Amino acid sequence: MDKELGKILIIDDDEDVLLAAKMLLKKHAKEVLIEKNPKKIPFLLNNDSYDLILLDMNFSKDITSGKEGFYWLEQILDKDPQAVVVMITAFGDVEMAVRALKAGATDFVLKPWQNEKLIATLNSAAKLKKSLKEVSQLKQTSKQLQEDSNLAFKNIIGESQAIKEVFKIIDKVAGTDANVLILGENGTGKELIARAIHQKSLRKDSVFIGVDMGAITESLFESELFGHKKGAFTDAKEDRAGRFEIANKGTLFLDEIGNLSLPLQSKLLTALQNRQITRIGSNQSLSIDIRLICATNMPVYEMVGENTFRQDLLYRINTVEIHLPPLRDRLDDIPMLADHFMKVYNQKYRKRISSIAASTVKKLQKYSWPGNIRELQHAIERAIIMSDTDTLNPDDFFFLSQKPENNAAVEADNFNLDDVEKNVIQRAVNKHNGNISKAAKELGLTRASLYRRLEKYGL
Repeated sequence: MDKELGKILIIDDDEDVLLAAKMLLKKHAKEVLIEKNPKKIPFLLNNDSYDLILLDMNFSKDITSGKEGFYWLEQILDKDPQAVVVMITAFGDVEMAVRALKAGATDFVLKPWQNEKLIATLNSAAKLKKSLKEVSQLKQTSKQLQEDSNLAFKNIIGESQAIKEVFKIIDKVAGTDANVLILGENGTGKELIARAIHQKSLRKDSVFIGVDMGAITESLFESELFGHKKGAFTDAKEDRAGRFEIANKGTLFLDEIGNLSLPLQSKLLTALQNRQITRIGSNQSLSIDIRLICATNMPVYEMVGENTFRQDLLYRINTVEIHLPPLRDRLDDIPMLADHFMKVYNQKYRKRISSIAASTVKKLQKYSWPGNIRELQHAIERAIIMSDTDTLNPDDFFFLSQKPENNAAVEADNFNLDDVEKNVIQRAVNKHNGNISKAAKELGLTRASLYRRLEKYGL
């Protein structure tokens, strides 16, 4: 028999009623729990969730008015606004039935009940519960997609050998559910690669949910990723699904995963290993089915050696690795990228610039692009805004040449240690054309230490 009623909680002070209801409903429900004492309702709701709740209208304290029933109905709905509650009473009071429905009850049954009538009433209530859950999930998914829609998907542009190698890996891995780790410097387009994998995967018709792990504070980590129940903390004014739950059946992209502290790495690893999450304020575990893609600009292997990144977490997330090349290693793609950004910003700023001079392209290809494609994009945008002709000329990118080694030099009489350190790091990175390994070696730092300082100073 298909047990469509799910998990049922019955609260009534009459033990005979409880046992009779349990005997009847266990044939139709996955689980039936009974409770005589309504004061245990808060505990029961904190420790589990129920598809249906049958609540007596009158307890021994107050025989006929229904006040206790209304009180506990209010408590249940305050704890879970989507709870489906069917009220039970021995008194056929139509006015009380209407009041119960207005107060948020789903339906109303009289005792002694007719078995067929009770089953039919509960079946209707169960269908309503299922619909409410689906609507809630759709609303939260829609809200998240709306927030993510600002990160508009753009096709990956390039024909260089370096980017073609990336395309080959995407084609091989996309159709599987293997976890993917994308490694690359800031501004190389790691999220675009993640979205491309999703678009080519078997989950392409489901959601793609991105999370910037570097922007999540320690205090909000669990709420953001795992969700929370209403009242779990001061600002938890309603139930909220976390990113894991919203991404269920789709792809979850965890960007800047190298920025997580060790305690947060441990919490993330537990969720990934168990494929289950628990909302803050709830004891109920939820199973998750996601395709996981992670990305970082941090040297995670060196961080493992320095005990700042968990080795077991790295093994969990890098079934397949994609190393995204920096722009200086795919200079052949600069003409195509520059042309693309020129068209984008022509439209945005209502300009009519039709071409990029060959001498300009050569200048762009000689520059090291420490900020990668993001820096190129901003450079084209600035040039489009400032240009007075219909062609982008080398002079439109004059600012690229204004980066001599001592560009960020601190005044000789400035002894602020942060300013001095920032200046030295900038000079080392410029000297080695953005090569972090060489700059770190010259500075006497590990790559991980240099990356942390780059983040600190916004370089």
